[in-house]
Amino acid sequence: MSKGSLESWENSLKALFDEIDDEIEERFGALYDLHPARAKRGGTSNKEQDGLFNIGASFSAGFGSEHGRGYVLDMDMITLERVPDEVRRHIEALVVERIKEKLPRFFPGRELSVKRDGNVFKITGDLTLS
Repeated sequence: MSKGSLESWENSLKALFDEIDDEIEERFGALYDLHPARAKRGGTSNKEQDGLFNIGASFSAGFGSEHGRGYVLDMDMITLERVPDEVRRHIEALVVERIKEKLPRFFPGRELSVKRDGNVFKITGDLTLS
């Protein structure tokens, strides 16, 4: 594994999440007030730092997991308002659906999938770095 291949992998993952973040912000971004410390959408150079949503993932070695190693999805709504569980589940399902649809474009030639792993969703499959 080289540093460059890891950076390339993570850059592709970030680009995937940024594209989905734009879609979700466009559709649901006005539903709730932002946390007072959060910049408006487009207010920073990083989509993780502005707008109502933050979509990302953290690598997990998968110890004790049904699906092994993978990237555990993080989908946060940055608001002080109470968001009903059914709204959160609906948005989460849409994000997962969009990730599944877009994975082949961002990671061509790889067998990747999104699976529920306990109470989280995880990107699993061919995670090799080359």
